[in-house]
Amino acid sequence: MLQDEIKNTIKDYPNFPKDGIIFKDILPIFENPKLFEKVINSISGNKMFKKTDAIIAIDARGFLLGSSIALKTSKPLILARKPGKLPGELITGEYQLEYGKNSLSIQKEALKKFSSYVIVDDLLATGGTVDCIARLINENGRNVLGLLTVVELESLDGRTRFDFPVESIIKM
Repeated sequence: MLQDEIKNTIKDYPNFPKDGIIFKDILPIFENPKLFEKVINSISGNKMFKKTDAIIAIDARGFLLGSSIALKTSKPLILARKPGKLPGELITGEYQLEYGKNSLSIQKEALKKFSSYVIVDDLLATGGTVDCIARLINENGRNVLGLLTVVELESLDGRTRFDFPVESIIKM
């Protein structure tokens, strides 16, 4: 079963990036091409992609998923990047993490081309990064149709921040 394969592949790193945090590392999934393909096929088959104009992938592990899913679904891919990584006119929002503060930017021109988006990321924790992107999309007159992730950390209640569907392959 895919959920069990993922759970058995994810590595935990206690006290990273700071004390009290248990970092869930999905990078070993990418080391296993067959498992990676199953993850991409699982997410790509989601009905949300039939209604969306484009996919937004979040820096950085979300890019690995988003690019493969964009190819598989034939949907355009927009990148939400950390500070200093994108050229051109940007829209930027700040967010809180469990362990700090950061910001994400999207090229303004990219948002002008499409009206609806599905957000793709590796893991949903408190929801800060996704909330940041959703605010940027909504403030620019566009819509978020949903969020798709590999892992959701249920105890952190990230999904309660959103008024759109959230689907994850596994919940931990």
